[in-house]
Amino acid sequence: IPLLHRASAMSRRPLSLYATPWTAPAWIKSNRDIRGTGALRGRAGDKYHKTWANYFIKFLDEYAKHNVTFWAVTVQNEPRARLPTFPQFPTISYTAEQQRDFIIHDLGPALARSPHRTQLLILDDQRVHLPQWAETVLGNSTAAGYVAGVGVHWYLDDIVSAACSLGATHKLFPDHFLLYTEACNG
Repeated sequence: IPLLHRASAMSRRPLSLYATPWTAPAWIKSNRDIRGTGALRGRAGDKYHKTWANYFIKFLDEYAKHNVTFWAVTVQNEPRARLPTFPQFPTISYTAEQQRDFIIHDLGPALARSPHRTQLLILDDQRVHLPQWAETVLGNSTAAGYVAGVGVHWYLDDIVSAACSLGATHKLFPDHFLLYTEACNG
């Protein structure tokens, strides 16, 4: 928080911060561990999903107490990450259908009811999942109403062309922005 305050003070314009979760508490995950690729326990609309959605709001509430606001949150960092070489990788596994249903029944309504004007991004993973991921989530009008854009990582860009992934997604959903949310070399 002090670093965010310093960066904000140094910036000539307001910072647009976004946040993305790595994992939920172990008791909410199907594998009962913060590590590994367990999914959220149960089904969208149940106590586990509602609790996880409330974690998002509590996160935003706590930062707001320190005068830090977030422009956006993503539903999950790398929801399709299944890395057998990294069994300690903390993540929650989602299919596009599970993410859509979590948005419809839990996270979307929780954000809408909250005092935060934080936008919601879907996917936040490799563009090889496009446009199918967007079709599943944004193809549902209720889910699409809660979502502002699609977060994309660039690690596997050599596998699928930008025209087949980003271009096709933009053509299908021109009112939802595409934003590269993670990238590095190596």
